[in-house]
Amino acid sequence: MSSLISFTILGLFTGAAYAIAASGLVLTYTTTRVFNLAHGAFGMVLAFVFWDFSQRQGLNLFLSLFLVLGVIAPAIGWGIQRFVTRGLGEGPVSVALVVTVGLFVGLIGLAQQVWPPEPRTVPPFMASSGVQLGETYVTAHQIITIVISIGVALALYVLLNRTRIGTAMRASVDNPELLRLFGGKPDTVAALSWAIGTSLAALGGILLSSVIGLSYYDLTLLVINAYAAAMLGRLKSLPLTFVGAMGLGILQSFAVAYLPSDGFLAGTRAVVPALFLFVVIVAMPQAQLRIGQVKGIVSAPLPSLTASFGWGGGLVVLVALLVGGGMSTANLLLVGTAATYAMVMLSLVLLTGYGGHVSLAQLTFAGVGALAYAKLEQPNLAGLFLAAAIAAGVGALVALPVLRLTGLYLALSTLAFGVLMDKMIFQAEFAFGFNGTLEAGRLSILGTAIESTGGYVVVMTLFLVLMGIALLLLRRGPLGRVLIAMRDSPAACGTLGLDMRWFRVGLFGLSAGMAGLAGALFAGLRGTIGAADFQFFNSLPLLLLAVVFGVTSVTGATLGGIGLMLLPVMQSNNPGIAGLIFAILGFGAVALGRDPNGLANLLFRLGRRLQGQLGPQLRDRLPALPGRRDAEAEDVELVDLLPETPDSTGKVPAHA
Repeated sequence: MSSLISFTILGLFTGAAYAIAASGLVLTYTTTRVFNLAHGAFGMVLAFVFWDFSQRQGLNLFLSLFLVLGVIAPAIGWGIQRFVTRGLGEGPVSVALVVTVGLFVGLIGLAQQVWPPEPRTVPPFMASSGVQLGETYVTAHQIITIVISIGVALALYVLLNRTRIGTAMRASVDNPELLRLFGGKPDTVAALSWAIGTSLAALGGILLSSVIGLSYYDLTLLVINAYAAAMLGRLKSLPLTFVGAMGLGILQSFAVAYLPSDGFLAGTRAVVPALFLFVVIVAMPQAQLRIGQVKGIVSAPLPSLTASFGWGGGLVVLVALLVGGGMSTANLLLVGTAATYAMVMLSLVLLTGYGGHVSLAQLTFAGVGALAYAKLEQPNLAGLFLAAAIAAGVGALVALPVLRLTGLYLALSTLAFGVLMDKMIFQAEFAFGFNGTLEAGRLSILGTAIESTGGYVVVMTLFLVLMGIALLLLRRGPLGRVLIAMRDSPAACGTLGLDMRWFRVGLFGLSAGMAGLAGALFAGLRGTIGAADFQFFNSLPLLLLAVVFGVTSVTGATLGGIGLMLLPVMQSNNPGIAGLIFAILGFGAVALGRDPNGLANLLFRLGRRLQGQLGPQLRDRLPALPGRRDAEAEDVELVDLLPETPDSTGKVPAHA
């Protein structure tokens, strides 16, 4: 009984910290319709700031709390809403998710650069005080956390339901234009909610840092627990969010106490929040179609078939020349890794660029393909495509439970899936073995084994080119037009009678199969693979680089694969600025997140200008660049044909 009470109190303490963070998450989403995936990252950075003030600089504890919670955190939240997330709630959910993922990664890089790794501790509040309950000792820090969480929940409930400011906050998301007509200031109200939400993220991070320590990743990823609690409240009910956080804290505490510490169930203890999140998402009611907002994304124009084969063949020839030039094995492995990342990013072009859905665990699907390829022990084309089919089936199964849901909930289901696979499957002995590694044979084609690393890299490049051309052919056909229509206007597609649910499951399956094919090829390249090659967190920079270079084009995916391959190389060669490189990646994605065409589109424009300056005879001999406007290469969307006339507010109205 004493142990039960002890673990219950511990669960209430952790649940209270989750409730504080989740309340801020619900507040920002309720008032701005932006789900802040970087909520935990803000809490982590501000916990480091609190440590810096209170421990390194020796400021008074209460003064440090006031500076962090009352000055710095609100200022950051206000600035983020004004200059980063303003207007994101009115656009596609995928854009908002990408921007907040960019903040997530950028803040981790910033923390690593400002506070390099070293042991740091944040002492609990009133460390020497506590209360004895029978055989259980309850610390003052635990009591303070529980009391604060109750106070935060009550204060936010009163703010949103009993004050004029709260009414304006709810009105700002329901109808900001109507609120403006009645003299309200939607942007100011939204900035205020972000200021409060960021302060609550900081408070949750500070309260947890004394228990789990100052860790870049532990504090940031703990926000998954806040996601689960917020989902139980359907991102709008603060009482249900509070109940969900407390229940999750107790459930997690009991799992640590009573589940076995070895065997398959041992991994369950670490994934209780992810399981809770997935179950809550599956139980969510039917998602309503967003009407009144038909907003198209003008994608990078498609190249002609002649140009596609020309540039693809040129890439294969270039890699073959590099291989023939005596490139070292280490560099050949880097080229093969770049091809792997590019193929996984092509799966994101299909899913995110064309379909408008975001996957936060795409590298996990690549890991499924690699694991299946190694386990099948068939290093041939049959084994390769069977591994891809297994990954496709897993991707469809992930989308199947949330068949009724779209956008945010679908993305969060992939987040939960990535955590589950990372902690329960990839770390298990039956997956990658007792040593955590698994051997995989090199691919053989028609009975001919490709033993040399250089030859294998050329084959991987050929697969990359074929996958890119197949994707462009799909985009040109009727299936591609349906994809774009579903991305730009789900409401219009529903009105026309299109069943988007099973189409979405098939889309997820095909995208996961493409990633699984890349993972299987990567397993053959490396010869030995392990769980560390497919960590869940690495899916986030993969998504960001796909967006930075252009998630709507094959060229962007290819350049993004090269960039992701170079990222750890640059960090290892320049350890002093490793965090800065990560921060540049994250904040660069924030800057380019609203333009999914990315840097590739700038390259296309430059190419068209250069072609325009050439003579007509020389220009006609060159393959048409993507986006070159001629009869063969032109790909005009319906939204391109409609006039973009600003209205009285200076905004371009949505095309219907």
